[in-house]
Amino acid sequence: MKRRTDLRTVLLAVGVAAFAVLAGPVAAQSTDIRGSVTFEGGAVIPKGHLEIYLEDTASQNNPRRRASQTRIRSDGGSKAIAFSLPPPASSAISQMLRIVVRLEREDGWLVARGSTQLNAASPVNVILNTVMY
Repeated sequence: MKRRTDLRTVLLAVGVAAFAVLAGPVAAQSTDIRGSVTFEGGAVIPKGHLEIYLEDTASQNNPRRRASQTRIRSDGGSKAIAFSLPPPASSAISQMLRIVVRLEREDGWLVARGSTQLNAASPVNVILNTVMY
């Protein structure tokens, strides 16, 4: 069983590397923020909707906090989901940006949440943690 898990990890890494090689020239031209979402412990991401947005932590005014956002559907069978987020429209946005990901079921209940500080020098990877009610 351990060998099968290692093989899946290797295949996932090879797939991500192949995608990066093929999408490299296109990604270099794009200003979109690209990254991936994983679930805690490397588990499969549950079925639902992923709401991914940039949050300006320096802003105290709620309407301005969400600088950019997108929604992606999770089919409940992937260990990692890639995303692309448009850059903030306003140049007045502070450098205190973080990416927040919320996983909600079809009925609107929050299943998991994760966030990470946006750093232009490194790839973005957000790990979802289960929400406890």
